[in-house]
Amino acid sequence: MENLNDIELMELAGQAARLERHTWIVAVYETELAYGGPEEGGWWYDMGSLVRIVRMFPSEDRAYWYARRLNRKLHSRVIGPNQGKREKSSVLSDGVYEAGVHQDHAPRSYPATRPHYE
Repeated sequence: MENLNDIELMELAGQAARLERHTWIVAVYETELAYGGPEEGGWWYDMGSLVRIVRMFPSEDRAYWYARRLNRKLHSRVIGPNQGKREKSSVLSDGVYEAGVHQDHAPRSYPATRPHYE
């Protein structure tokens, strides 16, 4: 095997760094609680449907900062799409809008499969 010079090593390091980069996506979902089953007195789980992708970030920290800020506004129910909506935990709720962060891809809905009780 031949020896690599400094320039070739720097190029390989740059290629490796590009391969390890991720895009962090902030997306808004319409979320609600779904009934999981009667075990242990009944249990519920979160489910959501993608409404729209809001922003993309190269930094995970920045994406979570933005999502927390957006959720504070959404949860305030003073303005925006949650205005007048009931809490997600209310039996009268018809769902609320919440922001989430995903790595490289925002799923159309979650969870991918219905959870089960063990």
